[in-house]
Amino acid sequence: MEYIFLDLDGTITDSREGITKCFEYALNHFGIEVADRAELERYIGPPLEQSFREGFGFDAEKTALAVAKYRERFVPVGMFENRVYDGMEDALQRLKEAGKVLIVATSKPEYMAVRILEHFGLDGYFDDICGSDEEQNRSKKDEVIRYALEKHGITDVSDVLMVGDRKFDVIGAGTCGLQCMGVLYGFGDREELEAAGAAYIAETPQEMAQMIVAL
Repeated sequence: MEYIFLDLDGTITDSREGITKCFEYALNHFGIEVADRAELERYIGPPLEQSFREGFGFDAEKTALAVAKYRERFVPVGMFENRVYDGMEDALQRLKEAGKVLIVATSKPEYMAVRILEHFGLDGYFDDICGSDEEQNRSKKDEVIRYALEKHGITDVSDVLMVGDRKFDVIGAGTCGLQCMGVLYGFGDREELEAAGAAYIAETPQEMAQMIVAL
């Protein structure tokens, strides 16, 4: 496969600290206390709007405010409470040496994804960084994937592999006709990824790169 689409949170970087703290910050604004911040890890992956709406029953107005409060902390602080997974840079280097076209496909706003990858010095490994737009017309994973496919004029989806850590990546890829490789070092587990239909499972960044090169 020539084109490799990679999720960001839970696939390239371990963003749990920043994301969960920002969720907690937003929820506290509404008087909602979080006993264990680890419980918020389940909301890493889908669009923020979906998490606040489905996870906490917020209506449209409350959801918009919750997202604004989340980003009030995330933009200056939370996005950098983050770390690159061990072995990830070597994995990206191996994929580039194998001639793969690497494209980030994340539900995170595109400008934030760019800033994060620039911060960690990883942006140079990617041919493009695709994320959601400011108007939230493109936030679900299948919408981001379609955007990346159209932007690069890719019509043969059999030449594209999505890589992600949650069922949202697998389902989004499947909706667009792509196969997906699930990774176990992120926020999902084998049961979730296999139930969603992941074609491949990798336990580490190194194994992910090794398996892709062998495809």
